[in-house]
Amino acid sequence: MKYLLDTHTVLWFLNGECLPENTRVSIQSGENYVSVVSLWEVAIKMNLGKYKFEGGFQELCKAIKNNGFNVLPIKDEYMMKLFDLPFIHRDPFDRLIIATAIVEDMILITVDEDIQKYNISVLW
Repeated sequence: MKYLLDTHTVLWFLNGECLPENTRVSIQSGENYVSVVSLWEVAIKMNLGKYKFEGGFQELCKAIKNNGFNVLPIKDEYMMKLFDLPFIHRDPFDRLIIATAIVEDMILITVDEDIQKYNISVLW
């Protein structure tokens, strides 16, 4: 299975925070992707003091790589899909992550209830 991890999912997994067992097992056994949008969001929120990661942003990037997560760039196709998304979710980072999951036909791992209102495959 190909999974796209939402920003909080990446942080919780790498920080060893509580995830449902089936979610953790799926991440450990699947082909995992992280959008560069999540890295952008984390960089901003770490600078604002809203997110923390042991060792800072560089260590987070290393942990993503060391865990075998693939980082997806922003593609034109995601932007085109973003334009067509209904405004159920207003967060620009999450909207681009949703568009990415749709275009790439991935299961999005998230606990965000607004994301789960879209017509996409979600795990959690």
